[in-house]
Amino acid sequence: MAAGERVAVVGASGAGKSTLLGVLNGSVEPRAGSVLVLGTDPSVVRGRELRRLRARVGTVRQHLELVGPLRVVHNVNAGRLASWSPLRAAWSLLRPQGVEDVRAALTRVGLAERLFERTDRLSGGQRQRVALARLLVQHPELVLADEPASALDPALADSALSLLGELALADGGALLACLHDPELALRHCDRVVGLVDGRITVDSPTAGLTVADLEEFYGVRR
Repeated sequence: MAAGERVAVVGASGAGKSTLLGVLNGSVEPRAGSVLVLGTDPSVVRGRELRRLRARVGTVRQHLELVGPLRVVHNVNAGRLASWSPLRAAWSLLRPQGVEDVRAALTRVGLAERLFERTDRLSGGQRQRVALARLLVQHPELVLADEPASALDPALADSALSLLGELALADGGALLACLHDPELALRHCDRVVGLVDGRITVDSPTAGLTVADLEEFYGVRR
């Protein structure tokens, strides 16, 4: 995919969408072939080099990977751990670092007043917005999002996808989002890739496509 591009990956459950994102962020080893992410193959780098790559790639996973007992500020700051020293990361747990940056990110997702609240006291939709704020403080060059709007109402889902697109494209970056809702894919992405059993069946610009097209060709059902 090209810089400045927003790509939706769609397909039925089990099509391989989450696995694809795992391969791209280096958390899943491909069984065959290879990929280049920002010019690097994640499966062949280790240690500090892999950490540097992950600092450039922001991921919002379907299960969010938030630490419930921690305050919201700490979960948002987790987006910067790959670029912080271990000492600074440990100190931040005692005395949160970059609080104003975290507050600004939470303001953008409508959660500024939750800065010091325990994360496990938030609703599912609020936790999803904490994960988006974590991405905002990271400033990634590539954004990978696995069902980023699944727990949000329609208005917040549109807002979240707009925010992800804005973030990804801010400095010539790109967005790759796995989406279950074909309408979100058509409204917020430039291109749609459909997966069936791990294989790409269609790769097409969204211009001219309809919801019916996606349901027919990609097996998406609402």
